[in-house]
Amino acid sequence: MSSFIAWCFDHLNYWTITFLMTLESTVIPIPSELVVPPAAYRAAAEGSDLNVVLVVLCATLGANLGALINYTAARYLGRPIIYAFANSTFGHLCLLNEEKVRKTEVYFNDHGAVGTLIGRLVPGIRHLISIPAGLAKMRLSHFILYTTIGAGLWNIILAVMGYALASFVPEDQLMDKVTQYSHELGYAMIALFLALVAYLVYKGVRKSKPSE
Repeated sequence: MSSFIAWCFDHLNYWTITFLMTLESTVIPIPSELVVPPAAYRAAAEGSDLNVVLVVLCATLGANLGALINYTAARYLGRPIIYAFANSTFGHLCLLNEEKVRKTEVYFNDHGAVGTLIGRLVPGIRHLISIPAGLAKMRLSHFILYTTIGAGLWNIILAVMGYALASFVPEDQLMDKVTQYSHELGYAMIALFLALVAYLVYKGVRKSKPSE
């Protein structure tokens, strides 16, 4: 399986992009930063058989498929089995543990359905947010809508990064730059998320005050 995944990385096309992003949105630890920016980088080359818009669409389709796998498993298997899997040897190989799943579930419970959208932009939560959505039996249409918007925004950001880097970064330096910028983007997303939470709390406090 690992050799097949390596082959997919070496042969990025619309099918392999969709496949890898499906894995990325499940519990398989494949960062989207390793898929979308290189694909967009190649799409920027003259005569490329990749189109950056289709790269984003395929990446978002894959993200939705993977998220649906997590959502469906969580919804129909239930909390005991999901937590048992997180504590299993295979779960640990997927970089899962009970604490990560619990933190993601607390995050979802605190922020409701919109947490699915915002969570797709937050490192460490992005690929797990569909699990508490399934456990909470979130309405499927809402789940797909928020997942598509959140995953689409993140994939657009990564694609723009890869496409822009093609104009001045050699291919052998691409992943170093992507790693650097994606970390900075991650911090920016966390800051944006915290600012949004603070704003919502502020609005809630003002609304709860009795009018003079």
